[in-house]
Amino acid sequence: MDSELVEAIKYDYDKAPLNAQDRAMLDFAIRLTEDATQIRKTDLEGLRSVGFDDVAILQITLIASWFNYINRVADALGVGRDADDS
Repeated sequence: MDSELVEAIKYDYDKAPLNAQDRAMLDFAIRLTEDATQIRKTDLEGLRSVGFDDVAILQITLIASWFNYINRVADALGVGRDADDS
């Protein structure tokens, strides 16, 4: 991957030069992360409209959810924090 693109995505993906499919995927992952109970059919339709099928939508959902889960586990256990912070 282009290192400039990676930095742009890390800094502010809204301003990164992404194609419609990548942007829709990231928008969905953000909504899922912020409040999964707010995901609606229109969110799924938005993913389908840029070419994702049901299998891809499931994969996006599982991967984003797994990262959310594992980060919360790590946070709860203090993984990655300095010894003084735990």
